[in-house]
Amino acid sequence: MIKQIFITLMFFFNLNVVIGQTEIKVPEFDDNYSKTIKTLESGKTEIDYKEFRESFIESKQFKIASEKSTEFRELKKQMYRQMSESKYDSIISTTKRMLSIDYTSMTAHKILRQTYKIVGDSINAEKYKTIQFGLLRSIVNNGDGKSCENGWPVIQISEEYFILNMLEAKLKTQSIDGGICDRMEVEDENGETKVYYFEISNVFKGKEKLKEK
Repeated sequence: MIKQIFITLMFFFNLNVVIGQTEIKVPEFDDNYSKTIKTLESGKTEIDYKEFRESFIESKQFKIASEKSTEFRELKKQMYRQMSESKYDSIISTTKRMLSIDYTSMTAHKILRQTYKIVGDSINAEKYKTIQFGLLRSIVNNGDGKSCENGWPVIQISEEYFILNMLEAKLKTQSIDGGICDRMEVEDENGETKVYYFEISNVFKGKEKLKEK
């Protein structure tokens, strides 16, 4: 009887190790970025996402994220490998590690919410879906992307590529327009050429912030 209980306990211990999830580490800074992550992680997703994204530039975590850019890229590659192998618990762990570095990553939120949906966790799937689309709408609802004057405002170049991927657009050429916009000439899903504009003043602001000591 005792042996059977021991075996059962070991089974649940090992199961917990397998499915254990790395929690998102909230930066321990007293700034708006860190405070907002705490709010979002608590399930309160009604925030100003544009303001939140811009607060990332002002945060201490922004420089830390820059220093961990190589680690972030490796985690992203690891995530795609895990997706190809349907390792759902590992995907959840990896995306949470990515969000611990950069919580504004729409890619990490997207894959995390899709994975939660696959494993049947509807609460977390809905939570991270709300955050992902909150981040996305804070860009595409602030312009139409059809001219530099109405370019979609981004804080990182990765946001541009995420949006192009969502549009199923293949990049042909990229250039700076007027010093404040990225002009992206693409081929859409129908093979037609289109041009989208992204307003990048905050990208330059972020680069200047990284130079500060």
